[in-house]
Amino acid sequence: MTNNTVNAGVIGVGSMGQNHARVYDELSETNLVGVFDVDNDRAEAVADNYETTACSMEDLLDTADVVSVAVPTQFHYQNAKRALESDVHVLVEKPFVDDPANGQELIDIADNRNLVLQVGHIERFNPAVQVLRDFAGELTIRGISTERLGPPIDRAIDDTVIMDLMIHDLDIVLDIVDSEVDSYNAVGTPDCRYANANLRFDSGVTASLTTSRVTQEKVRTLTISAAECRVKVDYIDQNIEIHRSSVPTHIDGGSPVRHRHKNLVETLNVDQAEPLMSELRSFANAAKTGSKPVVDGEQGLRVLELTKALDEEAQSDTDSTREVVAGAR
Repeated sequence: MTNNTVNAGVIGVGSMGQNHARVYDELSETNLVGVFDVDNDRAEAVADNYETTACSMEDLLDTADVVSVAVPTQFHYQNAKRALESDVHVLVEKPFVDDPANGQELIDIADNRNLVLQVGHIERFNPAVQVLRDFAGELTIRGISTERLGPPIDRAIDDTVIMDLMIHDLDIVLDIVDSEVDSYNAVGTPDCRYANANLRFDSGVTASLTTSRVTQEKVRTLTISAAECRVKVDYIDQNIEIHRSSVPTHIDGGSPVRHRHKNLVETLNVDQAEPLMSELRSFANAAKTGSKPVVDGEQGLRVLELTKALDEEAQSDTDSTREVVAGAR
């Protein structure tokens, strides 16, 4: 690692891992030194695309300062652990791990070795979300609703729609609401491709989240209902609208007296950017400076535990609201 660049590698170059390789190759802050995948032909093809090396795991960890772990979720723990124990900083894609106990072990290893462990909750780096965070703390939030919907995709995904998609919105909601979850419930279709969850926080804020892989329109939105206004965030278009209470206006001329209500809508300026580019730049800078990452292991573990609880609830036969037990995150 030099003052200007960080040697970066990617473990797992499937769909997401290939994007990590591309961005590391493009960033001025990083030097893509190699990729590893159990499918060596795929690793070779990706390496050729970005003029780097298809390495063994051992060689990659000997060369890289930072790695992205972009393998299937059930292999996150073993690959992240091996990298951390090789004194390499790690960004592990979401969901953090399969087993929360393994997540805590990774956090402890990183802390003991003074390494950066970041979890890949990419929506934190969506420019619209970053603008939202600048003023959300000033709002008296009553409720939040999210929709993350889309049609079926043409690749296999092992995770349920809650673990794969809703987890993004749960991370944003937990980040925005400065309170602990008091209770929750969730329902889903038998095939786990459509689900709805509801949360209630200690502060009284409620959240309703819907996610789908069977909706014939791609939607990625978050709406905040606050005492001061209503905020609408579109993740895809990377824009924010603020809707304020209508203003009654008297209309003169003739009787009876009439009123007109005018809605006030403010569109905030959001600088467009690729979230993955911002995420990996932030990760590289955290590794270089030793600073805390935007989404550390503790935050990744908190959202993982809630997501798993909702996923289990949605797949169960019960229809109830679960109280969060004492000591739960």
